[in-house]
Amino acid sequence: MLIITESELDGANLTKTDFSFTDLRGSSMKSANLEKGKMVRASFVAAKLEGANFNKVEAYRSNFARSTADRATFVNAEVQRADFREAQLAGSDFTKAELGRADFRGATITGSRFTMANLARARLNDAVFTGPLDFRNAFLLLTRIEGLDLSSATGLEQEQIDLACGDASTRLPPGLVPPAGWPCADDPDDSSDP
Repeated sequence: MLIITESELDGANLTKTDFSFTDLRGSSMKSANLEKGKMVRASFVAAKLEGANFNKVEAYRSNFARSTADRATFVNAEVQRADFREAQLAGSDFTKAELGRADFRGATITGSRFTMANLARARLNDAVFTGPLDFRNAFLLLTRIEGLDLSSATGLEQEQIDLACGDASTRLPPGLVPPAGWPCADDPDDSSDP
């Protein structure tokens, strides 16, 4: 494991860099280009990642908890089981990202885009947002949306809601209704922990 915590890498061109198992906690990587990088089990805890480019990265089980990543892009990124708890992700773009079992609890996702993203078994319950989120053509199989007010979300279809995990306090956009029974029970393996 490489430990390079609190590094100053703002605006750096880190395309195709291998940061797998690297500890970058507290680093500043604002507007850095990490496209096509490999960062399996990397730690970006509390890092400053505003405007960073994570497009097409492989970041399985990476930890972005408490990071500040407003306007970051994760287009076509492989971020299954990633930890985004309490991260600042306002205006971030997860279009076509693989986010299976990713954990967004407590994250601020205002204005984020999940267009065509795979959010199967991801945890969005307890995420924080005001304003719309874009879920057009997103795959929401057993995605945790309990307690969320999705009334201003865009792109949601009834078929997506029927697959997701909501509850009586989940609010849906006009025209969509809760399924007769939400299909979810607690899954013993739905955490993003190793």
